[in-house]
Amino acid sequence: MNTLHTYYPLLIVGAIISVFAAAFIIAYALMKDKKEAVGFDRNMKDREIIARLAHYTFAYKGEYILIFVLMLVSIASSIVSPLLIGRIEEMVTKRFTMTQLGYQILLYAGVVILSLGAQFIQAVRLQKLGQKILSAIRQDVFVHIESLSHSQLNHIPVGRLVTRETNDTEAISRMFTNILVDLVRNVLVILGILFAMLFLNVELTLMVLVFVPFIVLFTLIFRKFSRKAYRKVKDGTTDINTFLSENLSGIKITQIFNNEEKKQGEFREKNEFLKSARNQEIFVFSIFRPIIYMLYISSILVLFYLGGKGYIDGTKFLGQTISSGVLVAFYMYINRFFNPIQNLADMFNQLQSAFASAEKVFTVMDMVPEIQDAPDAVDVDHIEGAIEFKNVWFAYEGEDWILKDVSFKIEPKETVAFVGATGAGKTTILGLVCRNYDIQKGQILIDGMDIKKFKIQSLRSHFGQMLQDVFLFEGTIRSNIVLHEDSFTDEDVKEACHYVNADSFIDRLPLGINEEVRERGNNFSAGQRQLLSFARTIIHKPEVMILDEATANIDTETEQLIQNSLEKMMNIGTMLIVAHRLSTIQHADKIIVIDHGEILEEGNHFELLEKRGAYYELYRLQYEEG
Repeated sequence: MNTLHTYYPLLIVGAIISVFAAAFIIAYALMKDKKEAVGFDRNMKDREIIARLAHYTFAYKGEYILIFVLMLVSIASSIVSPLLIGRIEEMVTKRFTMTQLGYQILLYAGVVILSLGAQFIQAVRLQKLGQKILSAIRQDVFVHIESLSHSQLNHIPVGRLVTRETNDTEAISRMFTNILVDLVRNVLVILGILFAMLFLNVELTLMVLVFVPFIVLFTLIFRKFSRKAYRKVKDGTTDINTFLSENLSGIKITQIFNNEEKKQGEFREKNEFLKSARNQEIFVFSIFRPIIYMLYISSILVLFYLGGKGYIDGTKFLGQTISSGVLVAFYMYINRFFNPIQNLADMFNQLQSAFASAEKVFTVMDMVPEIQDAPDAVDVDHIEGAIEFKNVWFAYEGEDWILKDVSFKIEPKETVAFVGATGAGKTTILGLVCRNYDIQKGQILIDGMDIKKFKIQSLRSHFGQMLQDVFLFEGTIRSNIVLHEDSFTDEDVKEACHYVNADSFIDRLPLGINEEVRERGNNFSAGQRQLLSFARTIIHKPEVMILDEATANIDTETEQLIQNSLEKMMNIGTMLIVAHRLSTIQHADKIIVIDHGEILEEGNHFELLEKRGAYYELYRLQYEEG
């Protein structure tokens, strides 16, 4: 009976831990049903994600081997040091000399210094290695995004792509610099300490191992909860980045229409969702870590109870008396045994974040570009500029045809204009010529060869596009004209600017072609940006030039400069023009009138006026409005 009373404290500890285990199992079962209902789980398996990420480490195998060796040195030091402390404890309870004590202390200090040195070198090398891998991942993501078609990019918010390229790759980087290495380290530490404890005292080691199944159970349950929490955080972060990317770009429209309060409400809703997701993540983490700490404290209390009772009363635990040196060593070992297990909370915290981010990054990288080079595609150094559409049908979605059986021919160095109502298909034709989209039926030929036989990069290198909404990058006028190509001199840039009359305002700037260009070129007028786009096109000497509403929303003075530029550019190569102002296309060699995706008539300005058809009506309406 007395023996039973002796183990009452142990039974109470076991009962408390069992209650917690039962509660977590019930919570896990309920959460699992909910998970299946809402479908929050990832589509990729952890094993698949790790295998794909491992691809980036192959080039640095030597570095990882060195890091692994340094890790083993550090782990060995942490395993040996409790034994040394235990020996010192045993020594001070008996007769000893200061020389013996000094030797043991110096030995312990040497082990600690060796461990710290190995950890320092390992940390530095890991961080540098992580930056190399992070740079490689970011580069691959950016290159892949550039390969996506216009149609695919139209369906992905810019903010989401920015999140994939920045936040998500940063989370992946932490996996290489901390998580995986710490995971290996902690596993080795646990195994090493386990063997050391078995060597020191088998019976006490078995007592510690009683707590391990509960640790594994709680860790697996936490993994499921943390996965859900982290997915919500990632989704919330992406939504906010997407919202900010769009609304900060369009904030002037929000102010013009006095729409600030509505946008504030929308942002507040997304912000609250992210806050709620963060709170859920914090809650999950705040439950797991104290539970592991409870197991750690329970094992320490059991150790002190059994060890202290055996040391004071002279009783034995499982047939063996526990000495003070063993007690001290085991106290340190239990601390170092549970410490890596407690760190599993942080590691799973970061691991789930990295896996969630990796899946999102790989989802983008797994998008197969809709526009790809055919197996037999070729590079073409020069084209004459003959263009032919043969019975072309095209739709952006399904069978909602934008172009219907469109056929026409354009001779080399001809200037051809496309006119018609908004939505008639004019801009679509220009996009199809450059193969920004692929047609569903028919054929598009350049110099008699199907454009699908050209390599995409080669095909587009022969085109120069001047759009209504000119995009300028941050930098200088020069960098926006040459697009960071090194083959052009300052004289080439100035000559191109002079050719298209852009020098009319550039020469008045303090720094000339080196004048700063702010975001989207907002320190220049629409007309000035358009002239810069003309210079950008001319300097690259394309055989085919495309102008899509290039003269829209331009003041009269600038329009005269642009018209003069256009007349010069018409002599360079084939030119395709879309313009609502018919006055800008009167000198075109051919005008094609399009309505609802079909060609109504074609001819030059005077021929179409004589027909008194659709073009005549458009011209008459504009003339009357003018």
